[in-house]
Amino acid sequence: MKTVVIATNNAHKVSEIRSALDFEGWEFKTLAEAGLASDPVEDADSFEGNARIKAMAAREAARAAGLEAAVLADDSGLAVDALDGAPGVYSSRYAGADGDDAANNAKLLAELAAVPDGQRTARFVCTLVFIDEDGVETVARGTIEGAVGHELRGDGGFGYDPLFMPDAYEGSRSLAEVSQAEKNLISHRGNALRQLRDVLAKTAAA
Repeated sequence: MKTVVIATNNAHKVSEIRSALDFEGWEFKTLAEAGLASDPVEDADSFEGNARIKAMAAREAARAAGLEAAVLADDSGLAVDALDGAPGVYSSRYAGADGDDAANNAKLLAELAAVPDGQRTARFVCTLVFIDEDGVETVARGTIEGAVGHELRGDGGFGYDPLFMPDAYEGSRSLAEVSQAEKNLISHRGNALRQLRDVLAKTAAA
């Protein structure tokens, strides 16, 4: 059995990762499930940099606990063109360190209040950093194009999903109005996970 520690305790992310990387003989554990504590300062200026920080910290925690495991970390966020790419790497703390999804969404709507349709284009970005037991690193990146709506729609997903209107649905549904299975097919994390899966499958078969 191959153990992969996911450097998060976010249940939504874990569900997407487990369903996408369903390799036979692989088991995925969150930090909590592995009995590990890891909360590094994410001070990089890119999604890849922050994902690497989290992956390395989780790897160090696993090794210190005597756990032989691979690690997987992701960093993701929303990049809005009219805001010069903001909130970007600050997506989860856009409204401040103590902010939550509601506060972040409220701030985004306020920042875009005067921005008309056609200029509210944005994309979700996800970068994954996978480090195998032997220290070999694999990086994957995925995006999804769309626009920021004018109001919250749907009660699925998390983060900015209720405001994000994917191009794939031509503005008819937000990312929070689709099933998890539908989301996995088009989402930034789903796209990054498929890219990572392709690379890891080739490695496993070698």
